[in-house]
Amino acid sequence: MALIQVMMMSGPVDRGMSSFDVARMNVELKDLIGARAQKSYQPHYEQIVLRIKKTGSPPMDLVIVRGKRAYISKRDRPMPQNPSPFAMTMRKQLSNARLVSVQQIGFDRILWLEFEHGRGKVSLIIELFRDGNVILVGEEGRIIQPLTSAAYRSRILKRGEVYSPPPASMDPRTLGHEELFNMFREADQDLEKTLAGRANLGRSYANLVCRLADINPRSSVRDLEEGHKVLITDSIKELIHQANSQTEASVWIESGNPEKRSYSPFSHPPSEDAKRESFQTLSGAIDAIYGDYDSGAFQRRVKEKISEEVGEPEGDKLSRRAEQQKKGIEAFTEEARLLQKSGSAMLQSWAHLESIRSQLKESISKDGWGSTVSTFKASKWVSKIDPSKKTALVYLQNEHGLPEKEVEIQIDKTIHQSSQVYFERAKILKSKSEGAKKAFEETQREQKKVDKKMRKDKALGRVATGNRTRKYWFERHRWAIIGKGRIMVGGRDSKGNDAIVKRHLTKGDLYFHADLHGAPSCALKKLDRLHLAENSGKISEDLPQLIIAQTTEDSPEDLYFLPDHEKLEAATIAACWSRAWGAGSAAATAFHVRPSQVSKATESGESLGRGSFVVRGTRGWHRGLTMRMAIGLATVNGIPIPIPGSVEAVSEVCLRWVEVLPGRVKKEKIASLISKSTGLNHDEVLSSLPPGSCDLKDNGLLRM
Repeated sequence: MALIQVMMMSGPVDRGMSSFDVARMNVELKDLIGARAQKSYQPHYEQIVLRIKKTGSPPMDLVIVRGKRAYISKRDRPMPQNPSPFAMTMRKQLSNARLVSVQQIGFDRILWLEFEHGRGKVSLIIELFRDGNVILVGEEGRIIQPLTSAAYRSRILKRGEVYSPPPASMDPRTLGHEELFNMFREADQDLEKTLAGRANLGRSYANLVCRLADINPRSSVRDLEEGHKVLITDSIKELIHQANSQTEASVWIESGNPEKRSYSPFSHPPSEDAKRESFQTLSGAIDAIYGDYDSGAFQRRVKEKISEEVGEPEGDKLSRRAEQQKKGIEAFTEEARLLQKSGSAMLQSWAHLESIRSQLKESISKDGWGSTVSTFKASKWVSKIDPSKKTALVYLQNEHGLPEKEVEIQIDKTIHQSSQVYFERAKILKSKSEGAKKAFEETQREQKKVDKKMRKDKALGRVATGNRTRKYWFERHRWAIIGKGRIMVGGRDSKGNDAIVKRHLTKGDLYFHADLHGAPSCALKKLDRLHLAENSGKISEDLPQLIIAQTTEDSPEDLYFLPDHEKLEAATIAACWSRAWGAGSAAATAFHVRPSQVSKATESGESLGRGSFVVRGTRGWHRGLTMRMAIGLATVNGIPIPIPGSVEAVSEVCLRWVEVLPGRVKKEKIASLISKSTGLNHDEVLSSLPPGSCDLKDNGLLRM
């Protein structure tokens, strides 16, 4: 089977927000006061997204990347189907809460957002320094839940503890030049480093302050004149004023390297040849650089889980092992060469080393180890004495009579015996190198076998499914894709029918059922999709990459208003899953209703069996349905699986697929044919087929 390697998404060079950036973001977030929090998500362990809706405006996302940035974005971003525990806590605490205040804590990289609802006030604290954190705090100041629990010298971030910010750093907004530079009296670094660290400006903005004041950033703080101090303070005040204003933000593009971009709340360039692109907001500037990467957070997390699901491909294991073995051989060989060279150099410098050894031995015999260590500490020929090992690190003498290279001598033994230690170690390393070479050759032989098998499988169009540790939620039922990847699920039996209606049929979905007794209950999901992955690298030319995601893109508020052709596709699948297929019906009938029309409640004196439901109200009928569906080949969350669905949906996303029609060939034989042609798991293919004999109309899936 062809071995699959998933290409991980790489993002732009990342940098954290400075205090100036946080000050501007504080201003921008204040414009959202009065908006209400909607759902919260955690598409990646590093990222939290809070959806916010302001009256008269479309929803927008507050994107928080731990320790890096927080900004507003209006991008559509795939989200996980099931929220993480932290996202669930945020939903519980913040859903429909109104944003009432936003503030920056001092001049630190901390944003404090306060929300209000009927139960009181809840704060969302965003810490953007070091590894970062996101903390929910109750009205009484106690932590409801931190994204990451932590204990520091001055505070504890743990559920139930009273939240306290870190010790406040210098706030240059409150200081004049005399107070500011009085705090730098003990500074032993240059001006730029002092402003970056002690004045809390960050390296890039410390350099900008120096340029605005026209002072060399390498200048010593202690040597600055009074006028220079005033210029520096005024430059800082100017930047603070701009950061606290709604002025245009910038994206700076490095000349000659368009991939290297940085954002700033200022119009001052980071270098003389940098090109500027202006934005109305700092959020817009950040989104221009990081938006694509951040919106793909869920896709990245999915791909990071692939190794957990299917393990590392055999070819990758062998390649990694071969690379490690090759590096090991090189390291052994080089170290052995250096040891042998040192041993030879010791023999060549025998007289010099013997003189040092004799002095050390005489001193130890006369004054003891402690006194000898102190005496030779200032020696230019002795680097270190180790009494426990009775050894000394001494310097060889170069051609000019100066100390050159360190070697270890044993004080109680001859120089020849000390050099032999080096030769013995070199011999052991050479032996290890030979063993590593044999292992490397064996790995190469295994790699050739795997590569040969890969080429054969690739030529036949087969994929490797690996050993899956668990199924996706929809694979526990009949499932298919409709329209633009929308997931539809149906019960396999009466117990499955109950699960579909009770667990998976929610507001906004549509219920489908073939007009036949015993047909499965089916739910067409509003939010759940197999979403085509973007910017995720290529597994192979004809194997599309899909991810499981929840998205409102192209979805009406209620699927009852879905286009008729998508309803027809779903009705056809519902009919294909019924006994109409096995009966060889040329056409069938199905209907759809809203979830609210499906119930277990019966009239007085009546009862329903397991898996049965009462449907009330007007139904949407689909008559004369033609029995046909399709199965395609794609990866879902990086794992190749058969993709069942309507012919229209499967042909849209899969480059290789077959149309499945009622026929005379047993489904087990059909599943075996597809499995051998593609490398897909036989049982997974079998469960994707309709309940009866079939015929196939190939569209590139079968390559035998």
